[in-house]
Parts: sequence; C-alpha cells; structure tokens
Amino acid sequence: MSGAGSRGRARLLLLGSAVCFGLMAVLARRLSHGLGAFTAGQLSVIRFALGAAFSLLAFRLRPGLHAPRRLRLLWSRGLSGGVVVVLYFLALARIPAGEAGMLYNLFPVIATLLAVPAFGERPTIHLLLGLLLASAGVGLVLGGGKLTMGLGAGEALAVAAACFAAVSAVTIRAMRPTENAATIFFYFCLGGLPVALPFALDPWPLDLGAWGLAGLMALAAYGAQVFMAEAYGALTVGEAAIWLQLTPIAQVGLGALLLSERLPPLALAGVVLGVGGVAYGSVMGSRRGVGPPAVEAAGGPGPG
Repeated sequence: MSGAGSRGRARLLLLGSAVCFGLMAVLARRLSHGLGAFTAGQLSVIRFALGAAFSLLAFRLRPGLHAPRRLRLLWSRGLSGGVVVVLYFLALARIPAGEAGMLYNLFPVIATLLAVPAFGERPTIHLLLGLLLASAGVGLVLGGGKLTMGLGAGEALAVAAACFAAVSAVTIRAMRPTENAATIFFYFCLGGLPVALPFALDPWPLDLGAWGLAGLMALAAYGAQVFMAEAYGALTVGEAAIWLQLTPIAQVGLGALLLSERLPPLALAGVVLGVGGVAYGSVMGSRRGVGPPAVEAAGGPGPG
C-alpha cells in the first residue's frame, strides 16, 4: 500500500477507535449506576480479562498473530495502561466526569511533545494549529462552555492519568516497527489485570443482562485499542494526537444518542470546532510531513 493510502487507512482506524472508545465509555457509565451496578475496579477487570480472552481467540484463529519480540516494552505498555485506568477511575470518583475527561484528554498533546525527543518528530505549524483547534473543541464539548475548575486531588489524578497515557502512546509508537497491534493489546490486558484486581474486591453483580452489556463494553475496548495501535504504524504521534481528539466528541454524541443525555449549544459548537480542527490538521499538517518508517508485517494484519 502506498504511503498516502496507508495514512488514509490509519485515519479511518483512528475514527473507528474513537467510536469504540466512546461506546465503551457510555456502556461503562450505564453499568456503573443503579442497583447492583459494577464498581470501576470490576469494570476494569472485565475489560482486561475479556480483552485477553478475545486476544487468545484471535491467536487461535490466526496462527502466527501472537509474535512478541520486545517483551520489556510490551510489559511496560501493559503496566502503564493499567495505571492509567486506575488513576482515571480514581479521578472520576472525586471530580465531575466532564472535568476529568477534559484533563485526561491532555494526553495526545503530551504525547506529541514526548515524540520530539523520542523519535525526532517535528510537527508542522498546521499540525499544531489543528491540534489546538481540536483541543479547544473538546474543551467546549466536555465543559459545555464552563471551563473553570479547581486544583485538588481529583484534578491531580486526572493529569497523572494523562501523563501515563502519553507514555503508553509513545511506547506503542516505538513498538509498531516490530510488534503487531493484536500482540500489543494482549500484553496491555495481561499487564493491566493485576493492577486493577485490588480495586475489584466488592461483591459482584449477578444480573445476566448487565453482564451482557459488560461483555459488549469489553469488545468495544478491544476494537478501540487494536485500531489505535494499528494506526500508529502509519502516522506520526502528532497526527494521531489530532484524530484522538475525536474520542471525547464521540463519547458525548453516543451519550446523547444512547443515554438521552442533553447536549448544550456550546457543546454542539465544540463538536464543529473539534471536527474542523481534525480536518485542518490532517489535510494541511501532512503536506510537508514525513510519515513514519515502513513497518514489518510481524505476522499481523495490514502494516503490522
């Protein structure tokens, strides 16, 4: 596949990842309320355990798909991903979801900065402007125009989660020349499970319908993570950061569609601004950009 075609496919994968992440968040919100609801720790364990099971099924159906080469980086990604989940849920227990989401969504920006010394990436001015516009749109979507916040433990936890998520994103980008997306996700689940287990010691719900939704949530998380890891094989961290700004926008849109959550006018304006920033950064920012190096197949689908 040509460089332009590979980047176009990667952008579609990130769009799919944003929708899957949004669906996962909406289902998690639905499952964490009401009588007999799952706790945040229990949802994390379900996400990791079923994700590992989905991965094992994929490895069974596609012999050679499990092809780990850089175990140290794979386990580092898994442990840091587990820390991200725990920190983010702890933040959600202390501050409103919109505020936590807005602070956590700093991670693509941090990842772009980390990619400069890590990979020598130099984002163009158009890419940075697109990222700024998309981030401003996300701020309007999540904050509904009310962007004031205090500085307390909840905010610190959300920012810490963003920092660990940025490290995870850069680690994925570093592994993509040798590791396929399915293998990266498998070790994400293996590393995250022991981190989440201590937070899942409360009595577990027994409702079969809730467990069905929890399985769907885990499947959405599987698609989101694999699509994202696959896309990092063809895009720089900076351009991927722009597309990742669609995740909270998708989350708010799906919340309005599936949970009948009201979308304020300023949030709608944020959607337009965010999508515009993504489009501008992708079209203008990539004209002079140089894509990442070719990625080995490593036994996986597509470029990796």
